[in-house]
Amino acid sequence: MSEAARDRILEATLRLIGEEGIGAVTNRAVAKAAGVSLGSLTYHFPSQTDLLRESLRTFVDAEIARITTRVSRLRDEGLDPALAADEVEKAIIDFAYGPEQIANLELHLHSARDPGVRDASVRSVEAYDRLATAVLTALKVPDAERHAPAIVAMLYGLAVRRLATGDTAATGTADAFRLLLHGALAEND
Repeated sequence: MSEAARDRILEATLRLIGEEGIGAVTNRAVAKAAGVSLGSLTYHFPSQTDLLRESLRTFVDAEIARITTRVSRLRDEGLDPALAADEVEKAIIDFAYGPEQIANLELHLHSARDPGVRDASVRSVEAYDRLATAVLTALKVPDAERHAPAIVAMLYGLAVRRLATGDTAATGTADAFRLLLHGALAEND
């Protein structure tokens, strides 16, 4: 079976979750949306849990790669704390709204009920924490690892707010990041 079919299955799953919810993810619906046979779907993903877990992993891996590329570029250019918040907001605007973002959040909520998906959720939150730690370290924030979960939690909360309000401009993200950054830097003054 082809890797392309597997990728189409994962993309279709995220799209279905984002547009209709996890309840819409049936083998027939996913196979149809991905343009693959039921046999191909079950070959790649023998269970619904496997499909949901891998969908979340795939989304998060792509997001981490996208954001890491941006952070690396900024770090190489000299990350300035005053501009970092604006860069965070720009990164969010690049992917502020869409079915995949909704699916990401819904899969995290689903993991609270499905222990089979929880490991993917934990892994993704840890990846975001590591990325936030790298950003804070680049900004010379003392004890960056301790502060990173607050940054991640704030970004998740703002994502829910954006989706709930339809705000595609990521309004307030830079200000919220500045506020947390100011507090973290002020702790050591």
